[in-house]
Amino acid sequence: MPYEVVVDPDKCEGCEECVEVCPVDVYEIQNGKSVPVNAEECLGCESCVEVCDQEAITVTEI
Repeated sequence: MPYEVVVDPDKCEGCEECVEVCPVDVYEIQNGKSVPVNAEECLGCESCVEVCDQEAITVTEI
């Protein structure tokens, strides 16, 4: 199933936790913020949502 991955740049602090925890490399840091560059690879595991202390990431089934 496809997922929509959204990072709120106003909340993201660029800690790289989501980059480290994602098993399929959805994220990379650009200009100090996390960007979902490979959202089509998302498995919907929501590990990124769980590690994000800023609550900047949402993963929604589409």
